[in-house]
Amino acid sequence: MTAFSSSRTLLLGLAASFALAAAARADIVGRESDITDLRLGQKVYVDDGACPAGQIKEVSGLRLGTSGTVESVKKCVDRKGKR
Repeated sequence: MTAFSSSRTLLLGLAASFALAAAARADIVGRESDITDLRLGQKVYVDDGACPAGQIKEVSGLRLGTSGTVESVKKCVDRKGKR
């Protein structure tokens, strides 16, 4: 019974790890026009060369506008990891 319990615990742990990794994955696109449905709080990184070397443009859903669309804010942030 302990072998079944420990293998089930391991499987649940792996499933939780994959779910968290998928949620933490940042979307990187080549153009702002590639962002089709930005949600509140979502961050999308745009690698279009508009920011200085070592930085990337971050577009994030800021608030809900009067027409029901998500208003965004754009800023250059430090690039993390490999390009």
